[in-house]
Amino acid sequence: MTSTSHPRDLRTELESLTTEAFRPELADIDRLPTLDIARLMNGEDATVAGAVAERLPQIAAAIDAVAERMARGGRLVYAGAGTAGRLGILDASECPPTFNTDPSRVVGLIAGGPDAVVTSVEGAEDSRDLARADLETLDLTPDDTVVGISASGRTPYAIGAVEHARARGCLTIGLACNPGSPLAAAADHGVEIVVGPELLTGSTRLKSGTAQKLVLNMLSTITMIRLGKTYGNLMVDVRASNDKLRARSHRIVALATGAADEDIERALTATDGEVKHAILTLLADVDGPTAARLLEESGGHLRAALAAAG
Repeated sequence: MTSTSHPRDLRTELESLTTEAFRPELADIDRLPTLDIARLMNGEDATVAGAVAERLPQIAAAIDAVAERMARGGRLVYAGAGTAGRLGILDASECPPTFNTDPSRVVGLIAGGPDAVVTSVEGAEDSRDLARADLETLDLTPDDTVVGISASGRTPYAIGAVEHARARGCLTIGLACNPGSPLAAAADHGVEIVVGPELLTGSTRLKSGTAQKLVLNMLSTITMIRLGKTYGNLMVDVRASNDKLRARSHRIVALATGAADEDIERALTATDGEVKHAILTLLADVDGPTAARLLEESGGHLRAALAAAG
């Protein structure tokens, strides 16, 4: 249902949030030299990683739960409004070129739809029904994970997404930047990164947005590590869709194998540019089809395929 809070009630609620707090010591920030403002802002940003560090156990538990479901074919779905929604879309859109995932496996939803990525869609964030409708198009299953993202932790769209997903048996994560948030309470895994008041009062695209991006980076990256999308710290599932990535593919195979350039090119050609397969052909001395079979049998985990090759 769409939020119908009285404006005065909403103002009172916002005033109670740490992300909305006014900092009188910064009231004259616009009168400072630019370098001083930059130093202040940089000092604020430096506190974000520490706030994330305080929640690492909760983040790790959430990641393990996500990876378990994605290994069974589940999807990772981000849902948020405004900056939070844009950050989810950013993280989702970077998974296919980085980890060669199907675009349908990590999905970003933003209140108001694609137009809201670049323009504000009036009232969209206030609608639980809109979140429900957006998720209905995905035909959620219990193997899917839905991550509601909201700096305030009270955005109806994010809470509605989590509530709808939980009712469908999905794993749910609530990522907020205020303590005791309704969003975290609504989710299986509540992750509250408390970054404190912003440099500009209520501008949660700053520290809160940075905190959200750090956590989303962890969720997707570490999940993909758990799923075998890397070999050590090498992106062995990278998709070579342009000249830079083709050069990177060659370099990754070189770092993993130490093979000569001509052998690497031969291996990449024999495996249709698949980095993981090329590495396996070189390290295990097998042909392309054998490498493909070993990787399929090992669920795409290169280390397991190498062990199976003997």
